[in-house]
Amino acid sequence: MELPDVTLAEELLLLALDPARGRTRCDARDLSYGLAAAALADLELSGRIVEHRGRISVTDPRPPADPLLAKVLVSLVSQDGGRASRGVRVQAWVRGAAPYVEEMCARRLAERGAVRVEMRRVLRLFSTRRLPAGPLDWSTPSRDRLDAAVRSGYPDRRSRLLGAFASATGLSDALYTGLDSRRIRREMRQLAREEWPAYAVRCALEKQEAAAPRSPLALLGQ
Repeated sequence: MELPDVTLAEELLLLALDPARGRTRCDARDLSYGLAAAALADLELSGRIVEHRGRISVTDPRPPADPLLAKVLVSLVSQDGGRASRGVRVQAWVRGAAPYVEEMCARRLAERGAVRVEMRRVLRLFSTRRLPAGPLDWSTPSRDRLDAAVRSGYPDRRSRLLGAFASATGLSDALYTGLDSRRIRREMRQLAREEWPAYAVRCALEKQEAAAPRSPLALLGQ
């Protein structure tokens, strides 16, 4: 089965989810930041925004066909003050939009049959969500596409971004384990430094960690 048209954010979520357990293979907060930044990357690829020195400016306010990206663009337009504005701070936007983008991605994949939404209670105090595979297997083709990009040296910008996000979110350590995969992880780390959306994820996480170290309870969401 070929992977249908999905956004970068949706594909990153597919890669991050364990199809059987429905849990993420990387830290939940890291992933949520990555999903938000991936939505920005899609808008840049479509020519809607540009980034300069950590700020985003909207260059084309026409809504994309994809409903998630259309809503993200509206958010950016509302915050961008136009020609006189210096643009929207990437890191601040990623931190603020992460929960919304993650929820939208999960909902879209569930609506299309790629995942199932399961809510569970932990210790009768916390509600957690799991996203195991749905009736359609999109996880396998998404992994196959990433593996193909790795083997071919990331032949296009989209594949470079996907590899960069895998590293920025810590997903690369879970997908490519062992000594034999050191080269792959090293290449992905380099992509994460070169691609501004992925670099913004790492900077936002470092800033958040310095301000408020994560609680062990945060891991319950995985």
